[in-house]
Amino acid sequence: MSETPGRVTLWGIEVFLATAEEGAISAAARRLGASPSGVSQQITGLEAALGCTLIDRSTRPLTLTPAGRTFLRRATRIRHEAAQAQAELAAHDLSHLRSFRLGMIEDLDADVTPALLSLMADELKSCQFLLETGASHRLTDHLEHRTLDVIVAADTGQRANWMETHPLLEEPYVIAMPRGRVTTPAALEPALRELPLIQYTQRHMMGRQIHAHLLAQELRPSGRFELDSYHAIMAMVARGTGWTILTPLGLARAHRFRDEADVFPLPFAPLSRRITLSARAGVLQDMPGQVATRMRGLLADMVVQPTIARLPWLDGQLRVL
Repeated sequence: MSETPGRVTLWGIEVFLATAEEGAISAAARRLGASPSGVSQQITGLEAALGCTLIDRSTRPLTLTPAGRTFLRRATRIRHEAAQAQAELAAHDLSHLRSFRLGMIEDLDADVTPALLSLMADELKSCQFLLETGASHRLTDHLEHRTLDVIVAADTGQRANWMETHPLLEEPYVIAMPRGRVTTPAALEPALRELPLIQYTQRHMMGRQIHAHLLAQELRPSGRFELDSYHAIMAMVARGTGWTILTPLGLARAHRFRDEADVFPLPFAPLSRRITLSARAGVLQDMPGQVATRMRGLLADMVVQPTIARLPWLDGQLRVL
């Protein structure tokens, strides 16, 4: 979008900050959902309005000029103040909110996320909603770089001073075994040794957490099968190829294979993870807490209750926080 020459605009500042943080116009364009030519025009217009060169385009990655470094501090404060002003207006009257950028782990995008957005859309009649799904670490990166307002992701256990976090759900890791392969609890451990583990990818935090836990139990999976898809993993379990460790949310996402697998608690030390809602501290006022409250109700109704109805032994382990 082209802006009137000679004016400093919020969009121009947003483009400048994204370019400074990414170090490339093409990367800034992808992050902002704009064209590279549009980003370049915004930078040129901002430089014309300020009467100085902000970015040295001859370097790779792009670097800030001395004037650009000076303006960076001011631009960051302007962006923060603009976000705070929007949040303060929304805190008094949610109808003032014009955009809401939500990041959600894929485990929840099929049922809980549409329900949440529908509830919010009923209140925020003029708000534009943007949803991005992905791995927890990627969503956290987007939140840090201000391209998302709120994320729902697995808790990494690390707390940054710029982040506020609201706990939502705790869920244990469980074992999924081919249907009928294990008929008694005593037969579970021998079956784990006889069949290969179909492991969730270690490129994601959950896979690394599972792998580290198995090593702590002195179990060393072969690593023959390492997949990044719940559906592919559960399809292989259903075919009798092997067993896996996932969470109830992961199993629910691959629900088409529910009747072709048996689910058991871990026969060794338990392992669990937490799902949390995070935002930049102080930017959205009390909105993250409001969204977290809505999320807890949806998780109780759409995840916890139906899962415990199928697997009563999960009562107390799968719980809203």
